[in-house]
Amino acid sequence: MGRQRKRVVTGEAAPPPRKDEKPSVFHRKEKKKKMDIGKVFINISIGLCIFSLIWFFYALYMRSNLANRVVTLHAAPPVLDANSSSAKVSPDRFWGSYRPQVYFGMKTRSPTSIVTGMMWMRQFSDMDVNLRHTCEQGDRLQGYGWLMHDGLTFGVQEIRDNDFTLTTEFVKRMGGGHGGDWTWRITAKQHSSSPQAPVISLMFYAAADTEGSLEAHVEEKNRLASITGSSEELGNFKITFRKPVTGELSSAKYASYNYLQTVTPGLEKLTDIVKHSLNRRFVYSPPSGEKRHYIAVDVYKPPHHHNQQKPSDTRKESDFVVHQVTVQTPFQVEVLFESGSFYNRPNQLVGSIMTQELEKRKAEFNAKFEKTFGLESKSFSQAHIKFGKAALSNMLGGMGYFYGQSVVQSVYNDYPLLYPEGALFTAVPSRSFFPRGFLWDEGFHQLLLSKWDPQVTREAIAHWIDLMNMEGWIPREQILGDEARSKVPAEFIVQRNENANPPTLFLALQELIEQLLSHPDKAASQPTLPFLRRLFPRLKTWFEWYNTTQTGPLPNSYRWRGRDKDTNLFLNPKTLTSGLDDYPRASHPSADERHVDLHCWMALSSGIMASIAQLLGEPHQDYELSHQILSDNNLLNELHWSEQLRAFSDFGNHTQAVSLQQEKVYVPPGQPRHQFPVARLVRSVRRAPKLQYVNALGYVSLFPFLLHVLQPDSPKLEYIFHDMRDPNKLWTPYGLRSLSKADPLYMKRNTEHDAPYWRGPVWININYLAVRALHHYSNIDGPYKEKAAALYEELRTNIINNVYRQYVETGYIWEQYNDSTGRGQGSHPFTGWSALTLLMMAEHY
Repeated sequence: MGRQRKRVVTGEAAPPPRKDEKPSVFHRKEKKKKMDIGKVFINISIGLCIFSLIWFFYALYMRSNLANRVVTLHAAPPVLDANSSSAKVSPDRFWGSYRPQVYFGMKTRSPTSIVTGMMWMRQFSDMDVNLRHTCEQGDRLQGYGWLMHDGLTFGVQEIRDNDFTLTTEFVKRMGGGHGGDWTWRITAKQHSSSPQAPVISLMFYAAADTEGSLEAHVEEKNRLASITGSSEELGNFKITFRKPVTGELSSAKYASYNYLQTVTPGLEKLTDIVKHSLNRRFVYSPPSGEKRHYIAVDVYKPPHHHNQQKPSDTRKESDFVVHQVTVQTPFQVEVLFESGSFYNRPNQLVGSIMTQELEKRKAEFNAKFEKTFGLESKSFSQAHIKFGKAALSNMLGGMGYFYGQSVVQSVYNDYPLLYPEGALFTAVPSRSFFPRGFLWDEGFHQLLLSKWDPQVTREAIAHWIDLMNMEGWIPREQILGDEARSKVPAEFIVQRNENANPPTLFLALQELIEQLLSHPDKAASQPTLPFLRRLFPRLKTWFEWYNTTQTGPLPNSYRWRGRDKDTNLFLNPKTLTSGLDDYPRASHPSADERHVDLHCWMALSSGIMASIAQLLGEPHQDYELSHQILSDNNLLNELHWSEQLRAFSDFGNHTQAVSLQQEKVYVPPGQPRHQFPVARLVRSVRRAPKLQYVNALGYVSLFPFLLHVLQPDSPKLEYIFHDMRDPNKLWTPYGLRSLSKADPLYMKRNTEHDAPYWRGPVWININYLAVRALHHYSNIDGPYKEKAAALYEELRTNIINNVYRQYVETGYIWEQYNDSTGRGQGSHPFTGWSALTLLMMAEHY
């Protein structure tokens, strides 16, 4: 009973167990189960926290790692040794006219070179200050450029200002351990149409670039007789300014002298410093003539910015010394640079000694030019040959040596980063407008320069490839140093690592390989094989970068990245990365696009990669297989042949029903109009886009032909030749126009501020590829051989005649040519790829 009472309890809590009484088995299990679930929950929570922390730090690490990849250089040994451009290793190329952005100047191939240059101005002119220094289209010179330049030892340039001509000559002499001596000679002559002999001030200067020192030596109160200096790369040196004479061995002329000795925070400031040091207090008083006040350098007075707190320039200041000589034409003046380590100097390189040396170099240049290009043997006139020499000389004289850091960004960077410091030895497209390196231009440049001096081509390619990061990306526009950056609009400075450029360096490599295979014993070709061996590890990564980052939506298709994203403002969003800027692509950029020109570039590149690998005894089968697949004409037709257009075409999300219309801005009644935004031109889309062929006939349509991807018996060649020769499509008396006259976007503006660029004008680089391709198809058996030969003769003649005629009439080789009149237009001088006219004259492909 008692037990029973204890067990049966209703409505009351059970009495506490006695101390010696153990809990029941059921209660023990229940408690243990609750404890186990709690522990599991705690353990899971701790585990999740630890995992989340690990994942968080791993994600941070990976993002940081991915963010740093864009500024991490390739791990393979550089193609060039660190001191390959130094005076000890390459003394004959150490000094040069490596400042293409100025009318006349020289520097060394070293990161912090002492630079030298010349400015000038006409005294007593209608313009207050007409100082010339950096090449500017706004100066409106009648013409300027190198008439002769061998890229190594001498150069002769003619600068035609409004009423006088300056001839700038230089010649180098090897000796010592720092690149030897050089002398400049400037000859000034008035134009026959000028009513009176102009008085000109020449300003010769030397400036240090963070390293080295300069000291002025003044005689006769104001005349800077010489500058002595020293730097790590040059040792001790002396620059002597000789007095002007009427001509060689003639008596001295009356001249007024001034000088400026100051400092500069950067080379891009030199013009401004001189401008802000000019003073009108000096008197020009020739023995026979009136006394007149003239403008000359005096004391540098930095400009004051009223009511503006300008950030101070924190860069290290370097020495800057200017010698001004003011003299009436005609006259001649010489500047002599002498290296302190040139101990056995036979004589000074001035006067008649310099003349003899110049004449010797000119004779050697002329002989080599004819041997290389054979224009005399092709019965070209002496005027045509002079033009050909100028085309080559301007490209050689436009070689620049740049040093600095690009500004880059990847999708993993919130802000742009500075790329590692690097050097670039490269030709430039235009001394006035594009005085810096452009990746796709350089391949065309080196097609010409490799014929003249393969060593220049090897060094230029090596410099470009050494700028590659670990991903295999090379910034396509090289803006290195403050001087280069000062010429570039801010929106173009940052380079993005998903953006490519046509890999035209493979064209130059193809030329080097052909030279090696055809003349294996020739001394100029001997270094090519070891060069390719050092290049190959980076070349593999470069090719792989294109083959993975620029792929298209279908197997073996390709798509340019980096198209303009603001489809509201552009009639057709630009594709700067393709090199063809505003050439019509799919109207609505998308990941579904396929670009035929990039497909052909990859077909070419894979074939050249196979050739190089085979030459080096490296595995080549994969490259060969890629080349075979990408060159398969059936695949090409399947991906890019438009039956509607009967031409090769891009594919994408596209409509032709687009136009630029004035934007409608609503202004409430009674409100002043000027308080509201200005109406812009914006894109109007009248019909929705759909996936289709783009059907724009022009340069892009020709790429399977231009890069020899089409088989010689391909029936597609018949359509291409027909379109090329049709005056209502691509044919003009001046070369092939970039976009068919029948295309809806022919010569249409892309925005209210962007004039048509690749939408009609004649471009020489693509015309060169067309002439080269016609030459190729006219020399191999096929049903279109005769048609190719006839087109070749006609197109080649038209291009040469027009580029030459425009040069004679205007004094310049131009960026592009008007397809209606043949007139040169755009940047000038443009002796980048437009100089390929010389190769068409020589029939060297």
